[in-house]
Amino acid sequence: MHHHMWLRLLVLSLGILAMMKLFYSSGKGPGKRNQNMEIVNSNHFWKIGFGSDHNSLDPPGGAQEAKENQGHQLIDHQEEGLNLEDEGIDFIKAQEKKEIEALEEEEEEEEEEIEIIRAPEDTHKGPLRVVHLDLKGAAPKVKYLKQIFPLLSSLGADGILLEYEDMFPYEGELKILRSPFAYSVEDIEEIKTMANLSNLELIPLVQVFGHLEFVLKHEKFDHLREVAAFPTSLNPTAPGALELIKKMLMQVLKRHPRARWFHIGADEVYGLGESEDSKHWMEKNGGDVGALYLMHLSAICSAVTEVRPGIKLLFWEDMLRKFSVSTIQNSGLPKLAYPMIWNYSPKVDVNGVGNLIGKYQEAGFTGVWFASAFKGASGIAQRWTPINMHLQNHIGWLKVIDSMTKFPSIKYLGIALTGWQRFEHFTVLCELLPVGIPSLAVCLQTLKYGSFNEEAENAVHQILGCKIQMDANNCDGSGAFAGSEVYHTVRKINSELQASIQNIKANHFVQGSLSTYHRKYNFANPRNIAFCINALKKLLEDWESVLEAFRTEMEAIFYPDTVEEWMEENVNEHLTELHAMVQGAEHLNSLKGRPKSLKES
Repeated sequence: MHHHMWLRLLVLSLGILAMMKLFYSSGKGPGKRNQNMEIVNSNHFWKIGFGSDHNSLDPPGGAQEAKENQGHQLIDHQEEGLNLEDEGIDFIKAQEKKEIEALEEEEEEEEEEIEIIRAPEDTHKGPLRVVHLDLKGAAPKVKYLKQIFPLLSSLGADGILLEYEDMFPYEGELKILRSPFAYSVEDIEEIKTMANLSNLELIPLVQVFGHLEFVLKHEKFDHLREVAAFPTSLNPTAPGALELIKKMLMQVLKRHPRARWFHIGADEVYGLGESEDSKHWMEKNGGDVGALYLMHLSAICSAVTEVRPGIKLLFWEDMLRKFSVSTIQNSGLPKLAYPMIWNYSPKVDVNGVGNLIGKYQEAGFTGVWFASAFKGASGIAQRWTPINMHLQNHIGWLKVIDSMTKFPSIKYLGIALTGWQRFEHFTVLCELLPVGIPSLAVCLQTLKYGSFNEEAENAVHQILGCKIQMDANNCDGSGAFAGSEVYHTVRKINSELQASIQNIKANHFVQGSLSTYHRKYNFANPRNIAFCINALKKLLEDWESVLEAFRTEMEAIFYPDTVEEWMEENVNEHLTELHAMVQGAEHLNSLKGRPKSLKES
């Protein structure tokens, strides 16, 4: 803190100097000026320079003009004195502002400093089965997580892979990254406690390379983009890039001092190698984009293990697929982290995955994770989860797991069942978490029993309170799981809302007398309208009743931005159309069959 003392002394000295200039220039204070001394216009003084003859300062118009100008010069100098006073005050204020900013920066730096703690030993026996909760969209309220953590444990989960994105309560300089509905520090503590009570290993996930839209969308950090036009990937060679990622990681690690595992993302680093910085780096390093990628990732891993010795790091391995074994070996990454191989297809290429496992074994990795999907991987705007598709994906992964005996030097450590909520920060929502729970139950029980056999099916029925109907792609019955009300209403909306409107539009009288043209020009026979208006009103009333209850159910689980987005994307367009039809029918009925309007209504 000594530099702050010197900074304060400097500000004080500069302030005193400014005030002394003010006193002398305005004729005040102990060194009062001679009244007969000629007053010099400051602008003219700086134009002629310090070494000029003072006698030459008289204006060219002679003594009389000099006397006339003297009064103006006095006023100018008095104004200059006032300006000096203002400038002195502004200068002091600016220096004080700089000092405050310096103090705030130091406080932020102090926030990033965390105690070096050795990660606890991993006491879990056998591979882990962890459920991925993607918080970059439709993040559940903490009270809902409290309800589903015991459910996940009962279904066979050993842990939670929590992808924070903008839901983490970043502080200081990073506070800008927070969603308006980000969890608080107290929320994080409660989540950890709840996970522990349900015997769930909590694994934080923080992206450090690709999928950094939630960071690089901010003007404050957009200079760190790999491609200036896109907020997708980090420029690893840009000054400040590594420091930013370290700050993010340190804040999350600080809130998770007992974490045994930590996921650093690092998938789909689109555009890597396209920035001028990256091109220059590659020119000096053999032109290998793989080396560039691994340089950044290894630096990140080293930074984490310095403060958390013994922690086990995970990363998505898709970028490694195109790098040579020697490039991976030379990076030192195999000694720092474990790759997580992901494949969400219903037809997993077992041989293809085996080739990747063999490659990573040769590169020196001692362990590998897999990643399946229970929702969010079947379509960018998927609303209803295709259960059978995800079941087939897990059956494929079971075959891969069975093949691990072929790779004696690399160990299968666990599988993450991903539940993507968005494909990326800027895209629409995929299926809501409650909608994906039956699929998750099927997938977890399939991993537990080795197939979705009768025993697994009965367990799902008993735990969820509804019976899986694979052909119909739903869980039939009332359902006793948390969020089942949302599940059933989304099912109704998905299968009936748009269909019910299309059906009534196909009605003989609606089709013949309530077209867009009829409503536009106020032209219809009220007798025809009378045959359909009540059915239209009834349909609207029924849906309004359903959606009012649905909004209440949604608000109990999700934050307002999620409710608004989901309704806008899936409901409002159809309900607006139904409203317009009812209003049009009422208006046409009230006209009592008049001639066609010459103007649009």
